[in-house]
Amino acid sequence: MASIFGFRSRDPVRDRNTDLQRFDRLAKLFDQIAVEIEAEKTGLENRYKSTAANAAFLVEAMENGSAPTSKGSEVSAMTNSILNCERRIAELVRQKGLVKELRHSLDAIVEDGSDRSAAQSAARAIPGKV
Repeated sequence: MASIFGFRSRDPVRDRNTDLQRFDRLAKLFDQIAVEIEAEKTGLENRYKSTAANAAFLVEAMENGSAPTSKGSEVSAMTNSILNCERRIAELVRQKGLVKELRHSLDAIVEDGSDRSAAQSAARAIPGKV
């Protein structure tokens, strides 16, 4: 059985460094996810623009009689693709906002911990204060 008098706690500086390393890994993960979301969004926006332009040209060609009206099913498919892109882009914007909020929350946690560490260090430096 361990004696209560044999208990030793870790140095608060070591604890703080461990916490900062953990928070740093989390911050890097949030940043990586934000980059992934932005890359997917950019790719979708490019495909969206291309598909929208192709659909517009096809509709115009059908109206002018230079493309058969049987191409209407292609226009329908492009329209569905455009709508799916719009939905996915909206979801990615939502996810990007969420990741940004989480990143700001993490920054606030780290800053708050730094403020508390500084206050505790100052309290230990003043004789008679705990």
